[in-house]
Amino acid sequence: MSDLAIAYGDHGGVCEVVDRLTYCAEQVSVAFDGWDEPHVKGPGLYFAVIGDSDYGSYADPMGDNRWARESCPSVFDEDALATAAESVSVGQDGGIVVAVDGEIEAQMVRFRDLGTRDEETDLVDDVSYEPWMGSRHMSAIETSVRPEVVATVTLSEETGRVSVFRDGEANSMRRGELGGRWRAE
Repeated sequence: MSDLAIAYGDHGGVCEVVDRLTYCAEQVSVAFDGWDEPHVKGPGLYFAVIGDSDYGSYADPMGDNRWARESCPSVFDEDALATAAESVSVGQDGGIVVAVDGEIEAQMVRFRDLGTRDEETDLVDDVSYEPWMGSRHMSAIETSVRPEVVATVTLSEETGRVSVFRDGEANSMRRGELGGRWRAE
């Protein structure tokens, strides 16, 4: 694990930021009831918790795609976070940059490939892809190994799966597993 990720990754406040994003993605997934409909695209999210404000060296703006910062500048306003995430998850595309203090950037981005592919396997060094991973998840796991990135959180628009990636490792839950014993059916 990188020095920056170690410095931030175990800090209680940063863990709370990642937990709030994970809970928000789970909430958006559970609230959407069209997952079993054929040819329906559900809500999708991609958060990246970053310990460095200079992410422009590995991210490009995604055009006019924006997080609703005017109504939700931070992950610590739970109701505003859920409302903004629901809207962004169906109407915008790109990664949402979140600072370790919970502040959310307005401009959504595309994270660049690490450029460390093994020519024989076509895999990014230190990253293992799973068969269930789509492009959002593959980007998120690659992004999670960057030294500046503490964690990434995704919501699959195809299945409702919520995943947290840290240093190239995935912790993923299918939609039916979200909420565990507290989930109301």
